[in-house]
Amino acid sequence: MRADRLFSLVLLLRHRGRLTADELARELEVSTRTVLRDIEALSAAGVPVYAERGRHGGFALLPGFRTELAGLNHDEALALLTAGSGRGEQVFGLGSALASAMRKVVDALPESHRASASDATQRFLVDPETDLLSRRPATAELPDTTMIEIRRAVLAGHKLRIHYAATGQAPQWRTVDPIGLVTVRDRGYLLATRSGADRTYRLSRVLAAEELPEAAQRPNRVDLDRIWRERSAQFLSGGDHITVLVRVNPARREDLLDTALAVRAEDPDADGWLRLEVTFQDARHAEWALWQLSTDAEALAPQSLRTSLHNRATAVATRYRHSP
Repeated sequence: MRADRLFSLVLLLRHRGRLTADELARELEVSTRTVLRDIEALSAAGVPVYAERGRHGGFALLPGFRTELAGLNHDEALALLTAGSGRGEQVFGLGSALASAMRKVVDALPESHRASASDATQRFLVDPETDLLSRRPATAELPDTTMIEIRRAVLAGHKLRIHYAATGQAPQWRTVDPIGLVTVRDRGYLLATRSGADRTYRLSRVLAAEELPEAAQRPNRVDLDRIWRERSAQFLSGGDHITVLVRVNPARREDLLDTALAVRAEDPDADGWLRLEVTFQDARHAEWALWQLSTDAEALAPQSLRTSLHNRATAVATRYRHSP
């Protein structure tokens, strides 16, 4: 761990130039005292780091201390840096590791690629925090300690004990055999088995986790993409899910899809609107989602949903029929 931190410290000084001990401590997520000890260790090892006193002082490196990765071309470096620039860096608690890796990639680039690749990434923005309507994604952060335990168990192939809060239930401890981790639209999931049965847990509902020393009961090789497709199909075909045929104004299509579980079919309608077959969690969910779209959507089937929406609209119209 300390070797990685020392390397990251050197890379920070190379890329940022002069930095104070407080600035380095914030970047490396350690104390100022630890930074000062690391600086001393680097100097003792022959790394050309020096201190500048005064109001604008700090620590800096003499020029020329670097390595090169000649086999990485401009587009390859750009792809790596762009991938690391979005909010995806927080996936599975690997944000700080990704930041460190990106510094190493930049430092290893040939001089001819480094400046142009770094400048080019300023022209790309991946998954900003809000959309054009200033809506923030509905994401829940998982404590680093919890995510580390989950990640370790998945990679080591050990059983995992989780304190899980399922919808509508009191939190309970469960011991599972972890298979893998999946992220979809800023939501993370743990794929696992429990007593041999398939289980999918949303990471935001894991309150605590503990890696166990026992080996997990799972195959040595796994196809997460296939498993995810199979579990998605099982999810959509079970429970109280309802499939709705709806007409929607194209300008509100994304609003509809943001609330639906899945889209089963989509075709243009004669008047320029879209006709979609979508799945919702249940009838109440479907009624709420279509009500949000007001006159920009029309439920065509099932009739029970049309009746529910009609009754709700009638009640609202009655309420506002007369002045208060």
